[in-house]
Amino acid sequence: MGALSDIRVLELGSLLAGPFTGRLLGDFGAEVIKIETPDREDPMRKWGQQVNGEGLLWPIQSRNKKSITLNLREKEGQQVFLDLVANADIVLENFRAGTMEKWGLGYDTLKKVNPKIIFLRTTGFGQTGPYSDRAGFGSVCEAMGGLRYVTGFPDRPPTRIGISIGDSLAAVYATIGCLAALHERERSGIGQVVDTAIYEAVFAMMEGLIPEYELTGYVRERTGNILPGVAPANIYDTKDGGYVVIGANADTVFRRLAMAMGKPELADDEKFSTHTGRGNNMEELDGIINDWTKSLNAKDLLELLADSGVPAGKIYSAKDIVNDPQYAARKMIETVNHPTLGEFKMPGIVPKLSRTPGEIKEAGPTKMGQHNEEVYENLLNYSKGQITKLKEIGII
Repeated sequence: MGALSDIRVLELGSLLAGPFTGRLLGDFGAEVIKIETPDREDPMRKWGQQVNGEGLLWPIQSRNKKSITLNLREKEGQQVFLDLVANADIVLENFRAGTMEKWGLGYDTLKKVNPKIIFLRTTGFGQTGPYSDRAGFGSVCEAMGGLRYVTGFPDRPPTRIGISIGDSLAAVYATIGCLAALHERERSGIGQVVDTAIYEAVFAMMEGLIPEYELTGYVRERTGNILPGVAPANIYDTKDGGYVVIGANADTVFRRLAMAMGKPELADDEKFSTHTGRGNNMEELDGIINDWTKSLNAKDLLELLADSGVPAGKIYSAKDIVNDPQYAARKMIETVNHPTLGEFKMPGIVPKLSRTPGEIKEAGPTKMGQHNEEVYENLLNYSKGQITKLKEIGII
């Protein structure tokens, strides 16, 4: 029994932020019912690389979920949705602000049907404020949240991180808010709205960005692979053409690194013996270290640094990850059976719970409306005649 096995979630919306939240809840046992429009599948079904026309992100982000179809633009579909709400704990959506109200499905309506319902809303800019009615994709919110400005090298324009980090951060914060609301509901007996803005989820990760500016006038800029004033903490070349990250900026750790390099005198050199000295002489120090790392293959280098107690790691590609024993030992790559793709590897569950761990029961449903009969007949007790009529008029 998962930690959330007594919780039922209705997932609306598409693409990443909302569905990722549903995935996280489903990982820990929540019954997640994903709702798609009958005539338009979630675009994520085709996202990323494809095999036989199937996107490889969908089975991951929709794992452990049930799929039903429902047209919320029509009053008949809205009534069906309210019947579902009466039997649910959480409604999560990531439509543009005001969409649910336009359909007559705002929180005031939902709580009349079910006072305990938790309404989890994720948008680019939140439900209030002058930007609330703007469309807000993750890329835009990464820019306005401050992340893009500091990402990249100083002599080049801002760059993307390489994954949809804004949406993913919003999903993590939305999940935290949802769990907090569930906990509070145990005391009050009533639900509430959880309002998550993607730009705010990004901004919340921006460390001391604001006080640095407000109190000192310092505007943090792009610095590439270094952290200004902190050394050594960079990427270094290896003999076999790879890259290794070494973090040895603490005095004691730097001394261990110097010993591993066969240059113990570096730790006593006044240019490198203190945190400030190493920061001021970063370029020279990185050059010395890089000359040494280039003399060793990555495997030998990492074994030496591990034995010396120096934090270090190779910059991993997907190939490195799937062959790493730590990932295997922690079950961070799990294999599930997929109806058309066969054995399908996907990321495991984070975090690990000792008594009620999460579980990947199955990959995302391959067919839209795959669980229509199960949900409409067994959960809502609709008759076959009712279901047939809803199909005929395009509601499901």
